[in-house]
Amino acid sequence: MYAQGMKSRARVSNIGPGSRPQSKGEPEKNIWSSLLDSVASGKKLPEKNLLVLGGSPELQKEFLETLESDTTRRPQDRKRKKPPIANELALGYTYQHVLDADQDGTSIPETLVVVLLDWAEPWSWARQVRNWIRFLKVITTTWDDDRKIAAEETMKDWQQHRRGASYEGGASIGSENAVNIPLGEGEWDEPLGLPICVACHGTEKIEALERDHSWREEEFDFSLQYLRTVLLKHGSSLIYTSLSVPNSLPTLIHSSLGIHSLLKRQTVKHNVIDRDKVLVPPNWDSWGKIRVLREGFDVE
Repeated sequence: MYAQGMKSRARVSNIGPGSRPQSKGEPEKNIWSSLLDSVASGKKLPEKNLLVLGGSPELQKEFLETLESDTTRRPQDRKRKKPPIANELALGYTYQHVLDADQDGTSIPETLVVVLLDWAEPWSWARQVRNWIRFLKVITTTWDDDRKIAAEETMKDWQQHRRGASYEGGASIGSENAVNIPLGEGEWDEPLGLPICVACHGTEKIEALERDHSWREEEFDFSLQYLRTVLLKHGSSLIYTSLSVPNSLPTLIHSSLGIHSLLKRQTVKHNVIDRDKVLVPPNWDSWGKIRVLREGFDVE
């Protein structure tokens, strides 16, 4: 298990008409006193928590580097910043600072769970996803009443408003004009109490699967249909990622956590065609869309 806390601790203070007046001859150091007073009175910004489950320490590091990457830049131009890993064991933690001045709330609504899968062994995905879901169910059953209520409210909000994010083909989540569409078959059958995203990392290994394990389109499609069907039950999102290929991982994670740029509006666009760039946003999928990918798959 690997936890990443996105901590919003930055504060912004302005010196303007509302600042403490300065009398003539007052020591210059009072300017700094005014600044410190402004900072001290500022509102503490909330934490955004990213909990990453699964994957080796190396895969976790690479995944976090992908999360920190700028999707608008070419892979060879990206800075390879090493994320702050606590240790080299499977159990560890890290953190990064994310500024979010507009959101407020408790830790559960501000948390996203990522289940990390490795493209080196896609035949183990079903078992790993099943085990992590069981693990989350066990953990959430031990919560006290306050946490359970918070989890229920979070799931309700996630279903109806999608955390204020914007997804292609749907209403702006959390907006006053958003339309709540009734749930379809297989959707949200088993809410887990926390938003979930499954990330299949290392799509550059796809070629090795074709060459060394004789994987064809049928195997890739079946894996995708299986994951989408399972995740649909829990209202989860899905993304295929690679450090060497530009992807929308930062946009998906930030949108899921309710973090939005005031300067650039980004849209999470679904993609179920390009097998190395798959992205299924939360609340986008359905049994009908899953069946279309390849006939013969039983979603029930």
